[in-house]
Amino acid sequence: MLNNKVMKEIDWSNLSFGYMKTDYNVRCYYRDGKWGELELCSEETLNIHMAATCLHYGQEAFEGLKAYRGKDGKIRVFRPQANAERLQSTCNGILMPEFPTELFCEAVKKVVKANERFIPPYESGASLYIRPLLIGTGAQVGVHPASEYLFVVFVTPVGPYFKGGFATNPYVIIRQFDRAAPLGTGTFKVGGNYAASLRANKMAHDAGYASEFYLDAKEKKYIDECGAANFFGIKNNTYVTPLSTSILPSITNRSLMQLAEDMGLKVERRPISEEELETFEEAGACGTAAVISPIERIDDLENNRSYVIAKDGKPGPISEKLYNKLRAIQYGDEADPYGWVMIVE
Repeated sequence: MLNNKVMKEIDWSNLSFGYMKTDYNVRCYYRDGKWGELELCSEETLNIHMAATCLHYGQEAFEGLKAYRGKDGKIRVFRPQANAERLQSTCNGILMPEFPTELFCEAVKKVVKANERFIPPYESGASLYIRPLLIGTGAQVGVHPASEYLFVVFVTPVGPYFKGGFATNPYVIIRQFDRAAPLGTGTFKVGGNYAASLRANKMAHDAGYASEFYLDAKEKKYIDECGAANFFGIKNNTYVTPLSTSILPSITNRSLMQLAEDMGLKVERRPISEEELETFEEAGACGTAAVISPIERIDDLENNRSYVIAKDGKPGPISEKLYNKLRAIQYGDEADPYGWVMIVE
């Protein structure tokens, strides 16, 4: 049963994209070559060895997905199987044991159900953010994979990633720092990629931009990512998104590509040069947190250029249509012909 006291105390429409304590998290330990049972836990802290490989050698992976309360009262989680598969890809990349898809989905259901009273109401503009985390806990001084691991999944209610919600934002190209190198860990969701982005992100924010914009690390010629999100551009009825060995494969981007194709757009995944930015009729950053953050303009301060994409300062019609369609599936307002949604009962 929902705790009405908590429901009334939380100002759902003014939530930030931050952490709020909830009732439970779910944990699972990997010992002696196998995963154990899922455990429900009310403790917020982790007790780990000071020589754990997650602390020294970056054996750490995480995911991000959301649960939504529909108009019909049902709770829907968006594409957990895809998150499980991406986590498995990361595990292979940094030599951690794969966490099985079925167990992943069971853990997500368990933690969402246990914290049901924290799922924001329909049309509040907020959602329940789900953060799965997998870390090497075994003590190791040499540079080797651990023998023991811990999988944790916790939840927290969040508001929009950008304060303005679905509105255009300015971005700035920053060349001084790279988020990830080709053939490095860019395609895996590991904390090191985000640590590498902190300075560039702060520079962008300090200069008044929503986020930093990365070019490829090798030649500084091609579009890589918009901060921690994938880039897409729209022109000539075509949805174009970068193809690169250093970009994290966004589940939101994959979903938007499918929707774009079904809306009659052509879809292209290919290298996009910086100069091509001026040809896009619409563009956006996409990811779990914001779904789509439409791009107003991208400034290249070093070369004194500004690529103005939203000429009237408003999101473009195709971006808006894609955004509304995806959100409608997430909330259950429209049918889900793709089998993307997992209902928690």
